[in-house]
Amino acid sequence: MIGEHDLEALLKYMMPELRPGTFVFCTIPTNESIPSEVNPLATFREQEGTTLVILREEADRVGLRYAFASRLITLTVHSALDAVGFLAAITAHLAEAGISVNAVSAFYHDHLFVPADRADEAIAVLQAIYATK
Repeated sequence: MIGEHDLEALLKYMMPELRPGTFVFCTIPTNESIPSEVNPLATFREQEGTTLVILREEADRVGLRYAFASRLITLTVHSALDAVGFLAAITAHLAEAGISVNAVSAFYHDHLFVPADRADEAIAVLQAIYATK
């Protein structure tokens, strides 16, 4: 299945969806196993440690320190991994509104982690983009 490449189509059909829960970013040493009590939404191994993106309740339950309490917005259009300009356009609009974002692209969709207390505002910004296309 091939994802969408056309920027106008991506913006028109992005249909942002706010997922339930508050997600946080944690890190563990690269030589340490992921605690069995957590179910990471995402992991990324860096030289300094392994990043885990998990629900805040899981981090609290196992005593992991965390940063960036965020809500997850999924852009439900099937974007191609090599699409040009989609995330740049999205993040530019969020930046104009003063909303930080950590973007993650997966096989089918792009996902945006935005500050938990600005999630509703971020959704409104995104809806305004695709409503005008």
